[in-house]
Amino acid sequence: MIEEQFATGNSIIHGLDPRVKIIVVALFSVIVAISSRFLALLPALAISLFLVAMAKLPIKKVFYRLLLVNGLILFLWFVLPFTYKGQELFAIGPFIATKEGILLASQITVKSNSILLSMIALLSTTPIFSLGHAMGQLYFPDKITHLFLFTFRYIHVIYKEYRRLINAMKMRGFVPRTNMHTYKSYAYLVGMLLVKSYDRAERIHKAMRCRGFNNKYHSLTQFSLKMEDIFCLSLMSAVISGLAVLQWVVTT
Repeated sequence: MIEEQFATGNSIIHGLDPRVKIIVVALFSVIVAISSRFLALLPALAISLFLVAMAKLPIKKVFYRLLLVNGLILFLWFVLPFTYKGQELFAIGPFIATKEGILLASQITVKSNSILLSMIALLSTTPIFSLGHAMGQLYFPDKITHLFLFTFRYIHVIYKEYRRLINAMKMRGFVPRTNMHTYKSYAYLVGMLLVKSYDRAERIHKAMRCRGFNNKYHSLTQFSLKMEDIFCLSLMSAVISGLAVLQWVVTT
């Protein structure tokens, strides 16, 4: 199974109702995603960092997850400032960096890290199956809930199948190179993986039908809102409303 590194802990964030976490993350992410002023984006980043601190998460592991996303963002920094039209700031040879391009890259950086940090602090601190139960109780579409839970449940099975096929190729003397044989071999690998995944999905579906599955996810977990959950939801709703005010109401 996939290791849930942040799911266990004794912080205030860990003890919150998963439904509250999902609602807060959804509202926060939407507001941050559609915001464009640093007057709202910088406080949003500070709030995300505060949530991570409240969750008492290992800094090194959080930083590693940020690196995975910021690798792509770093690529945008090499492209956007020199391709976005606007006021010239400086030039490197024939490449001209614009003020608007740098501002856009900065906005994407702050937005991405703010949303990712909030998800790490709130969603990663909840076991996956608890999130699935919470999604069901929040009336998410059944198909989305099923897809979410089954992806988590069986992705490691598909990975094991992938490793088995790779080992079989290596035992037959396969050595990857930059030639057509290598490309065809990897294409066959992907094709076989898709076929085996589909075959396994069919067998799992039939097994579930035999056990009475009727396309409805039934949860045995019942959540109950506590005073701290209501307080947290009210506080975060006020904070998110404040970000909206900073974005659309406050003038500089």
